[in-house]
Amino acid sequence: MPARIQPTARQVRLGAELRKLRDTAGMSSREAAGLLGVAPAQMSQFEAGNAGIGGERVRRLAAHYACTDVELIDALAAMADDRTRGWWEKYRGVLPPAFLDLAELEHHATHLQVIGTAHVPGLLQTEAYARAVFAYWRPELPESELEPRVEYRMRRKEILRRDVALPYVAVLHESVLRTRVADRKVARGQLAEILDTSERPGVEVRVVPFDVDGFAGASAALVYAGGPVPALDTVQRDTPYGSAFLNAAAQLQGMRTLFRKVESASLGPSRSREFIHRLAKEL
Repeated sequence: MPARIQPTARQVRLGAELRKLRDTAGMSSREAAGLLGVAPAQMSQFEAGNAGIGGERVRRLAAHYACTDVELIDALAAMADDRTRGWWEKYRGVLPPAFLDLAELEHHATHLQVIGTAHVPGLLQTEAYARAVFAYWRPELPESELEPRVEYRMRRKEILRRDVALPYVAVLHESVLRTRVADRKVARGQLAEILDTSERPGVEVRVVPFDVDGFAGASAALVYAGGPVPALDTVQRDTPYGSAFLNAAAQLQGMRTLFRKVESASLGPSRSREFIHRLAKEL
């Protein structure tokens, strides 16, 4: 099988986890390749996410690595066997790979925790709000480039409409709710969308007001996606250089702590809805 031209973030993650297991076992890449009867170069491709590796091979490696974490092994084997080609594949070659990686991350998440301090999070945005954001940052985008971005963002919202609700908690700073990325009409529609979505099963929206004490999380925007086991959680953050996916144990612990701090500064769901209603009336 030829090497992948551009592995997805999920494929790279699987390879990285296999490499972690091998390192923990104190085994070289060449030794691991020998266990599978493949060339060392192919083992390197597995661990880089550049080549597919089936669940059976993952289990064989885990056994040789003396890994006893059954839940982790089962989760990695399931990742290796997964051949899902989601709706986002329609946009491959049309949008940057990070867009598709985020949609795939959300699709496989067991829960999502989001902090919004700059913009309304993507899963809560209206079409008009999304168009204004994309057009502002890249005003040179022709309509043929702008529309796929907006369409893609609207498709992402489907995960909040599943028959089995996906637990989703969004903590929004008041500044996000008050900032008009377009005009009053768009702002009203956006607040209404947040209120409507907050009533969906599994969805919780919380607001951090301006006047709360002890809030220093202005740069805390993130998407925390729960994995099938905590070790496979992933955090997505936007940076000046693009989208970053964090999954090191220390990084995950730090982001969990950050989310708890921001959440503790927020109003409860009911008071947050009342707060958003008041803001909408002010418009």
